[in-house]
Amino acid sequence: MAFAFHASAADERFIMITHAPDSDPWWNVMKNAVKEASEKMNVEVSYQNPASGDITDMARIVEQSVASNPDGIIVTIADYDVLKPTLLKAAKKGIPLITINSGTEQQSRELGALMHIGQPEYDAGFAAGKRALLAGVDRFLCVNHYITNPVSVDRCRGYADAINADLQKSMIDASEDPVRIEAKVQSYLRRHPQINGILALGPTSASPTIRVVEKMRLGGKVHFSTFDVSEDIAQNIDAGVIAFALDQQPYLQGFMAVTSMTLYVRYGLSPRNNMHTGPAFITKDNLKTIKQLSGTVR
Repeated sequence: MAFAFHASAADERFIMITHAPDSDPWWNVMKNAVKEASEKMNVEVSYQNPASGDITDMARIVEQSVASNPDGIIVTIADYDVLKPTLLKAAKKGIPLITINSGTEQQSRELGALMHIGQPEYDAGFAAGKRALLAGVDRFLCVNHYITNPVSVDRCRGYADAINADLQKSMIDASEDPVRIEAKVQSYLRRHPQINGILALGPTSASPTIRVVEKMRLGGKVHFSTFDVSEDIAQNIDAGVIAFALDQQPYLQGFMAVTSMTLYVRYGLSPRNNMHTGPAFITKDNLKTIKQLSGTVR
């Protein structure tokens, strides 16, 4: 899907490309941020993404975007090897690049990006694992719905290292199909009844896993945590099914990407460091505030 956020008589034209499928509501918060930032900075931002989340389609969108010679490109590094050749073309053409959300800081540097705005995923996973360890978790399942994205594996690896678990035995390639995710999670938990911790990597994998926990009556028996937040996740934190969610604050990612790109293009101003937007922990204690802002800035 593609659409543009227009400011009246916009001074610059930027393109933001993400790997998000149209079906994932988590990205709506980032779109809100992009819209508000474009209005405040008086720029035009064209938001584009592959409708199904297909990385080949994303690569095609990136290629077309680079060919259109925008004033700047903001992009998620969903698959470094696939996107690298085209993004390097942007650098050769002198098109400023900011990476957000996915990918590593090293990959961002290798692409010649001005900065990376996002969450250090290994550190976030490790922090989640430390909390789980305090709750007694020593064996866990990581439900990885986007295993081709290296940072998703970093999340699982961080958690595994924190509780001293074997990553390869603890992580499943769940796919992005909710029916398949539910079946795979249920099968794994039946074959491994000793599991006392579950980590989902976002709403895509969390919602089907919630259904499994309900079916198997594991609520309160396993320590369940997830990355990112959605209405379903928030309800289950409130119900005590999910212990906490890790929030990478997508509003910050979208807003700061647009404002940082504008300041660089107009004035040559650029932060010297990357920007970490997470993890922030969402628990029952702060859930009320999160709910009030849900779908807008949280």
